[in-house]
Amino acid sequence: MAELPASVTPATIPVCHGVQRAVRAALPIPKELAATIGPSPIVHGLDVDLPLIGGGPTVATVHDLSVFDTPWAFSAFRARGEQALLSLHLRRADALIAVSRFTAERLGERFGATATVIHQAPRPGCRPASNAEVAAVMDRFDLPERFVLHVGTAEPRKDVPGLAEACRRVGVPLVLAGDVRIDLPGDVTALGYVDSDLLGPLYGAATVVAYPSRYEGFGLPPIEALASGAAVVATSVGALPEVLGGFGYPLVPPNDPQGLVELLGDAVADERLRASMRRTGRHAVEKLSWAAAAAETVEVYRQLGLGVADRSVPADRRRTGHRPDRARSEAEGS
Repeated sequence: MAELPASVTPATIPVCHGVQRAVRAALPIPKELAATIGPSPIVHGLDVDLPLIGGGPTVATVHDLSVFDTPWAFSAFRARGEQALLSLHLRRADALIAVSRFTAERLGERFGATATVIHQAPRPGCRPASNAEVAAVMDRFDLPERFVLHVGTAEPRKDVPGLAEACRRVGVPLVLAGDVRIDLPGDVTALGYVDSDLLGPLYGAATVVAYPSRYEGFGLPPIEALASGAAVVATSVGALPEVLGGFGYPLVPPNDPQGLVELLGDAVADERLRASMRRTGRHAVEKLSWAAAAAETVEVYRQLGLGVADRSVPADRRRTGHRPDRARSEAEGS
């Protein structure tokens, strides 16, 4: 809440998951909030979800289509439920925002919909840690002198077992920071959840940060690691090729175990290569900012009529670039 400007009136709801989360997301804007701010000129679902009842134009941000593209990473019940919900909200949105060109392309291919691409950005506090901060975090977690770090939830799409095998072949320990939802080899060190204030020093302590994900809509953890001055070995998924491709940053194709071993081994063994990766990576991600993302989002609002004298949305400006009939047929056939 402290990060919100004074002009923003928040309404909090309990953290929930599964069916409860889906139901809460579909409910109208809470009455106490509506009474404070009046009719909503725009409703923006930051993770696709939109209330089923409410006036004004709607915007949905789509992070990925993983429930369609990688259903094997979810339970069958969750995959089918999320597919139905996603199709419903896409059909209702007047405008779509995608966090990467990859996600926008998938929206076009699967739903015939057009989305505005607005990249995410590292947290403002992402920066290289001082030597003292690095030493303190190494002491706190009793870390080895050399290790590979993975940050994020260990779940099927992240291919942490493949990374563990690559680390074994290279001969370097693997340390995980985040929730673990899969079985892991016994030689992997799992730190559990790590506070965001400690991530910068943890990135600085790692020899290499690795992110061999099989599928991403964006890929924020490796972007934040690069902004924090880490050398990152990652797969070419989500927005990573978009952000890093023009700078010659090395990426591994997903599902390429040998390529992962080779790049990881080179980075662990060669300090000059790591220095080059750190330098190139920080330069590539420094153009990403939440200020730019906010300005681009406001432009989407303006295209729907927000900020003009008459806030009613002309018919020819609603569902900009969106083809709901195609989305409806997809929902019925999924």
